[in-house]
Amino acid sequence: MMAEAGAGGPRLAELLALGRRLWDELDASTEPSSGVSAVQEKVRQGLDALQQAAAMVAQLELFSENEELEEIASADLKFLLLPALLGALTLKQVDLSRRREHLESAREHFLRFLKLCRSYGLGSFQLPAGTSSEEEARSPSTPRDPAQPNLVAMAMSRTAKIERYKQKKELENKLASMSSSVESGTADEDQIREFYILQIQKWIGTSLEEIDSIDQELVILRNRDAARQAAAGPRGPSRPARAPMKPFILTRNAAQARVFGAGYPGLPTMTVDDWYEQRRKQGIASTPQRAPAGANDEELQKQQRETEEEEDDEEALRKARDWDDWKDTHPRGYGNRHNMG
Repeated sequence: MMAEAGAGGPRLAELLALGRRLWDELDASTEPSSGVSAVQEKVRQGLDALQQAAAMVAQLELFSENEELEEIASADLKFLLLPALLGALTLKQVDLSRRREHLESAREHFLRFLKLCRSYGLGSFQLPAGTSSEEEARSPSTPRDPAQPNLVAMAMSRTAKIERYKQKKELENKLASMSSSVESGTADEDQIREFYILQIQKWIGTSLEEIDSIDQELVILRNRDAARQAAAGPRGPSRPARAPMKPFILTRNAAQARVFGAGYPGLPTMTVDDWYEQRRKQGIASTPQRAPAGANDEELQKQQRETEEEEDDEEALRKARDWDDWKDTHPRGYGNRHNMG
């Protein structure tokens, strides 16, 4: 295996080192991933370097499911981290229109890394469900109502998270104490091997946490997409666009229409009845109750006077009632203070 890795030359190691360095810079940076274009440029460069390195590892066939961990050269162990680093950098992309695609891609990278580590016996953990077929393959003797929370699973998940957090802190302390000797080249092969295995175990915990977060975000995105599709579902026929009305002269009757029409030949005329009939056909307004078509101006004025008289009678009646109410509450002589004695 070492000969094949060496055949790839330092180029493979340089690509991994570049991707790892860019990831470390991004992870330690306090700048938001979406706020600075330079951050996204680092993400792009890191992904490009790691993808090239992953392609070279696959071409060299450095790892196989049929071999044991002891068969992997110590210098090649670090290349096991490639899928995990690819997943971490994929999550740093901030194109919201492709967010779901990035989440699913990152999940595949993390899952591939976990499967590879499990095949070599690196760490003791349970693989998260990768596909729907795996979820359907659960034992039918333990059905679970999706509407009810699985309290046992929640408790186990919480316990696993606490345990992973403790292991992560222990691994970080060990790695910090060994990094100086490995980076300076003073560490022997056993120390180098242990250092890389500790790094892999640390990334196992990180990958499990990231997959858990990805699954939660994917559920939110799927529910959002379903809500949008429901909102944009089939609707009733939309009201046709209303054609703009052309200017015209509105007259009281046909006689006035002929008079005004003669004076303004360029402008059409229309009686009130004709106008309401047109509006009714367009579905805009209903025809109101109007006087008979043959009614003249005197009849209309008479109707208007009768209406006004009725309104005056109602006003007078209201004032009389108010005066009676006032007299009931104010006896005769109320307020007269001049002739008290």
